[in-house]
Amino acid sequence: MLQQVAEGTRPPFNEASAVLDNMALRRKVMQEMGRLGGLKGGKARAASLSKEKRKAIARKAALSRWKSP
Repeated sequence: MLQQVAEGTRPPFNEASAVLDNMALRRKVMQEMGRLGGLKGGKARAASLSKEKRKAIARKAALSRWKSP
């Protein structure tokens, strides 16, 4: 659509508004998909890591958190 606007062959208003409505719907759907992935992401990552690897990550986070400025 942006290329059409740049070339001056913009579609009529009703077609453009339909495209915008589609884009708004697509944006909402993608936001929900991202949210669902975020909700299960941490648990899935923790389940896939070994105990030693989780421990190393936690140790690194604790050292960063308590490091003197």
